[in-house]
Amino acid sequence: MIDAPPTWEGQTAPELARLLDLPRVEVLTSVPSTMDVAHALGIDGASPGTLVLADEQTAGRGRGGRTWRSRAGAGIWMTLLERPNDTHALSVLSIRLGLRAASVLDRYTAEPVRLKWPNDLLVGKGKLGGILVETRWRDSRVDWVAIGIGVNIGPTDDRPATGSLRSGTPRLDVLAELVPALRAASRARGTLSAEELSRWGDRDYAAGRFCRHPLPGRVQGLAPDGSLLIERGGETVLARAGSLVLEEDP
Repeated sequence: MIDAPPTWEGQTAPELARLLDLPRVEVLTSVPSTMDVAHALGIDGASPGTLVLADEQTAGRGRGGRTWRSRAGAGIWMTLLERPNDTHALSVLSIRLGLRAASVLDRYTAEPVRLKWPNDLLVGKGKLGGILVETRWRDSRVDWVAIGIGVNIGPTDDRPATGSLRSGTPRLDVLAELVPALRAASRARGTLSAEELSRWGDRDYAAGRFCRHPLPGRVQGLAPDGSLLIERGGETVLARAGSLVLEEDP
């Protein structure tokens, strides 16, 4: 007997590729991390727009090497492989991805999606999702980037305070809007425009709040290169890396 191919919301990988207008989709029932699969496909020369989609992740990866379990059917767990050619845009890619994703997810949440530097999507005070971008280089040029994103659909018993889309939201509907939005963000060039900075300011969860990391001070927004602006000691300094930890965070 030949096993039936895995499906995601009833769609096989070729069906999803046609629906999403992508060159390739890999559908996995359960995997440690979609990021690892995407990197393996990148090594094999996968085309930009290759999507890895899993119903469950047993060791999803976040910033700083943190891992978590992404429960089956409880969200969208995916990695998109792209091959951008503008290195100046890499430093702001996670910001652009967050802006585009938030605009899509607004339609499926009870209140507007907020953004927390550098890569968190929030509803209220709960984390709706996160974005992780990992770049692989060949000599001095970008070979590919793996864009990982996880979005919660419906609260879970073990994490009731987690932000989520409205229960019952069709995952396929969200995916069909999210993928082209992420692809558009990956094609944008240069640093952040004034319009993008304004859109970030409208969604900035941390603006005006005091933080402990990456530097102690008061959050003042973003610079065009994606750096976090922090006021401390009467002057504004830039934080270009790290995670933002507010004074109110546990």
